Amino acid sequence: MANHKSAAKKARRDAEARLRNRSNRSTLKTAVKKFLAVVAEGNKTEAAKQLPLTQGLVDKACRKGVMHKNAADRTKSRLAAKVNNLA
Repeated sequence: MANHKSAAKKARRDAEARLRNRSNRSTLKTAVKKFLAVVAEGNKTEAAKQLPLTQGLVDKACRKGVMHKNAADRTKSRLAAKVNNLA
């Protein structure tokens, strides 16, 4: 329990940010799973179409502070590699 007015406000703000971050992270993970499902099917044209959209969501998560910049870059690189390795 917060002992100061400012600590109570920070607890409220942290709770709101936690929900916001969870929503952004969930959206990102869902998009990546859908992308990986398309890659698993071996559909290169569809995967190439979805790649920029998925990478955009990774960038958005990075901008929002949900993901570290290096982690975002690494994720985007791995997604692109999966498309490039399709037959």
